[in-house]
Amino acid sequence: MLERSIEQSDITANADNASVESYSASSVNRGTVTKGAVTAIYSSPLAYTDVFAERHIGPNDADIAEMLKVVGFDSLDALIDATIPAAIRLKQPLHLNPAKSEYELLQELKDIATENQVFRSFIGMGYANCITPPVIQRNILENPGWYTQYTPYQPEIAQGRLEALLNFQTMITDLTGLEIANASLLDEATAAAEAMFMSYGLHKAGAKTFWVSEACHPQTIAVVQTRAKALGIEVIIGDHRQCQFDQAVFGVLLQYPATDGAIYDYREFCDRAHTAGALVTVAADLLSLTKLKPPGEFGADIAIGNTQRFGVPLGYGGPHAAYFATKETFKRQLPGRLVGVSKDAEGRPALRLALQTREQHIRRDKATSNICTAQVLLAIIASMYAVYHGAQGLRQIADRVHCLTGILAAGLQRLGYQLGTEPYFDTLRVEVPAGQVDQILARAHSHHINLRRISDRAIGVSLDETVCSDDLIALFQIFAGEQGAHFTPEDLLHCPVSSLPSELVRTSPYLTHPVFNTHHSETELLRYIYQLQAKDLSLTTAMIPLGSCTMKLNATTEMLPVTWAEFGQIHPFVPLEQTRGYQTLFEQLEQWLAEITGFAGISLQPNAGSQGEYAGLLVIRQYHESRGDTHRQVCLIPQSAHGTNPASAVMAGMQVVAVACDKDGNIDIADLRAKAEHHRDRLSALMVTYPSTHGVFEEGIIEICEIIHANGGQVYMDGANMNAQVGLCRPADFGADVCHLNLHKTFCIPHGGGGPGMGPIGVAKHLVPFLPQHPVIAVGGEQGIGAVSAAPWGSPSILPISWVYIALMGSEGLTKATQVAILNANYIAKRLEGHYPVLYKGQQGLVAHECIIDLRQFKKTAEIEVDDIAKRLIDYGFHPPTVSWPVAGTIMVEPTESESQAELDRFCDALIAIREEIREIEEGKVDRKNNLLKNAPHTASALIADEWHRPYSRQRAAYPTGWTRNNKFWASVSRIDQAYGDRNLVCTCLPMDAYQ
Repeated sequence: MLERSIEQSDITANADNASVESYSASSVNRGTVTKGAVTAIYSSPLAYTDVFAERHIGPNDADIAEMLKVVGFDSLDALIDATIPAAIRLKQPLHLNPAKSEYELLQELKDIATENQVFRSFIGMGYANCITPPVIQRNILENPGWYTQYTPYQPEIAQGRLEALLNFQTMITDLTGLEIANASLLDEATAAAEAMFMSYGLHKAGAKTFWVSEACHPQTIAVVQTRAKALGIEVIIGDHRQCQFDQAVFGVLLQYPATDGAIYDYREFCDRAHTAGALVTVAADLLSLTKLKPPGEFGADIAIGNTQRFGVPLGYGGPHAAYFATKETFKRQLPGRLVGVSKDAEGRPALRLALQTREQHIRRDKATSNICTAQVLLAIIASMYAVYHGAQGLRQIADRVHCLTGILAAGLQRLGYQLGTEPYFDTLRVEVPAGQVDQILARAHSHHINLRRISDRAIGVSLDETVCSDDLIALFQIFAGEQGAHFTPEDLLHCPVSSLPSELVRTSPYLTHPVFNTHHSETELLRYIYQLQAKDLSLTTAMIPLGSCTMKLNATTEMLPVTWAEFGQIHPFVPLEQTRGYQTLFEQLEQWLAEITGFAGISLQPNAGSQGEYAGLLVIRQYHESRGDTHRQVCLIPQSAHGTNPASAVMAGMQVVAVACDKDGNIDIADLRAKAEHHRDRLSALMVTYPSTHGVFEEGIIEICEIIHANGGQVYMDGANMNAQVGLCRPADFGADVCHLNLHKTFCIPHGGGGPGMGPIGVAKHLVPFLPQHPVIAVGGEQGIGAVSAAPWGSPSILPISWVYIALMGSEGLTKATQVAILNANYIAKRLEGHYPVLYKGQQGLVAHECIIDLRQFKKTAEIEVDDIAKRLIDYGFHPPTVSWPVAGTIMVEPTESESQAELDRFCDALIAIREEIREIEEGKVDRKNNLLKNAPHTASALIADEWHRPYSRQRAAYPTGWTRNNKFWASVSRIDQAYGDRNLVCTCLPMDAYQ
């Protein structure tokens, strides 16, 4: 299925009962739907009684009425009329299918899923089927205690996932033989592109050429080429055996084993690359490194790859956790997130994000990368797979896969086929007589098996841990054809398996830490998983009111399809006819997102918000180039923008020009106009967030877009705050040309502790031809940009989550969710306004879906910092809001529509109580250095210690409210010393005696 232009007629034609009139008619059977509410009065026993919107939206109608009184309005409609500029309001409801019950929708989705054909895929290319241990699937992948966590910016309540990520980093450094690894990246191809960018930044001799082995996976080459083009980097693709380094290069990329399975000895090549001044990146298969000499031992400076085969389902291409390892020398240039060891206030080891935690916000257009997240949930699964199996278990799996591949090789040779001359691990290149490739692939199809067409004369076969004797028998029959294979795998057991060259055999130990040698029984692993989970605050515990993060409900019904085999067990490069169910889901989701945003075309390829930004800017760049405007490279970005915006613009080859904000936090339109006119001949784009990053619907948004268009530019809208727009206004209608959507915010994909996410882009009609393409599966526009993700549709297996959410909510449910999200934010702002200043408001004194609480005055009046208040909130049982962004010394609160009035009140009561604790300091009743806030969070170990030298009671420290007495969540460590961890950087597992 191609990303394509989506006309309004397509949406209405393909959406049953999609008109406003037919929605009303359907309400006769389902109940009475009133404007601004989703209230059902069931008059027919034929209708299902459940209305999902009532489950998803926290406040009930009585709560809403009460909250509206506090805010000062009679209805949700009146509140929205006062909040959103009338000029951009939608004049009619969204044209979407009527909402369905959870029960009936799951049946419908199951019917769609069964249209996918789950073949046995031996395609390889960086993806392998695997066995997800049920103890990991049930207790991590399907467990909201893990998947509803957020990125661990508050480490005191995130020690569990931080430990799991430290295990991941240790696993990667051990297996690759390098010194430091990050906490994962989006996919292998993106990791390769990041390695190129890092190598480019480290190279000081001025070379602008990156050399890539033709033995790399095609999707990796494509993503590298996409990244290189925007940066003006030349990519040379060639054979490492013939490369003479007669042209200056800053880096090289190798595949180990190669994409066709060959294992090469790269030692001499690495030496020559280093002599030429180039850094060496090796994309390595992780399982093979249990048998093969690791990249760090033969000259690699960087190792990247995919951890998918460590227990993560194929998922038609994702999400999966890539890895990135390098030398200690390059730690400051490492992209993505890095977990490090520090100590808490009690001197105990404690973990937190290190070094580049706020890289984009601090360095902006000078950032090492635009990637501000990871694939945490998938990295944790991969690390637990290694914890469960240990070094011996992983080696046994690798030995078995290698043995099966050897048996397959012996059988194919007995059938007369020629194989590659190089040693192999799990993949064979089978040379095929002319004209027989199609016949063999057709026989494979009849056996429900997928093989890889390497060329018209070669087929690739890759084996994995799920392969059994029956699979080998089927493969022999496929290649034998009419002559038949008159032998069995057992008959070939005596045949010598291709041995690995001694110089490439691994001799160094790995996974020696106790964590990888303790939890091999299910009992032990289960307890370990839950010990870690108990240390982390997730949505199963309390509201997570992080501004600009939209931590709303991830409903169980939305999550169930993720692990269905029809979605999870499909290789990303199978023939399209085997994925008709996925294609139906993609098509419908694209239509719905197009209707919600007003855009003409959607690409689902970007697999993170940062990648959506990057892809959107590349589409704009390609559009200008198609018109001969190659000089349009200036990107205007407001000073208040999220830090990934300038970082993405630089990656897209643009020059960033900052635009000022006025005293109310809005874009300074006069400054914007002046800079747009000054750069009119070179203006490429404006990046704007709406509502603004200050949580306000700016009245001048239409004028802002018109200024950019009048000066030849395009408007890129950051969709981070789309949760305040759905059903009420649409980006395309008021002037945006491109917008990325964070499906992991607005459309319910869970954050997973810091990933996965999805960042699809919507584009106006004139930009549809430039949507991203892919080298393996035909997607994108006729003049599309290159691939931005390894898989054609990014991370497809989590797209059913957003599909289910939209289908369950329907037009009225989605609209009400947006209204309530705005109500909840204004309710919090109103309840707190007598205690704390709300920094920015719109013309009517209202906020959008989030509000910024100003805490800066307390530094002067009580020597209390914003972090002190954030940590004290943990004692009250809450995850702190976003701290010091977008304004230092403030907190930004986003409650979402899913939180009830009771939870909002509990949060407000906590902040009001903390204000009184600050007042005690201001009035001199409490010491400024030794008080409830400075010592927060309070741990159980501190509370039960024999001695207590603090000027307040233990009860007040630990149980500040009645709720906490009954529902206490304990931080597992006290306040962490961030600076100590950066000064003494340790990013792998500590010895056990460190915890004594």
